[in-house]
Amino acid sequence: MRKEKVKVYTYTRVSTAMQVDGYSLDAQKARMKAFAEYNDYEIAGEYEDTGKSGKSIEGRAEFARMMEDIKSGKDGVSFVLVFKLYGSEFG
Repeated sequence: MRKEKVKVYTYTRVSTAMQVDGYSLDAQKARMKAFAEYNDYEIAGEYEDTGKSGKSIEGRAEFARMMEDIKSGKDGVSFVLVFKLYGSEFG
C-alpha cells in the first residue's frame, strides 16, 4: 500500500528591498521545491505576494487567499513552506 504524501502550500514574498540575488521569488520557489522533494511532500498550491512588507499581513491578497484555503480544508494541507531570511534585516 502506497503511503499518501504530506500536502503543503508554498508562500513566497518579496519587498522591493529584498529583490536581490538569492532572495528573488524564483530563488525562494526553487529552494522550497527542493525541500519539498527531499521530504517527499506534495506541493498542493503556491501563493505569492510581491512588493509587500514583512511587517504586516495587510495588503497581502495571496496570503489572505491561502489562509482561506487552509481554513476551508480545500486541499488538506499539513504545512505552509516559507522562505525565512536570517541576518541583519532588522538590525
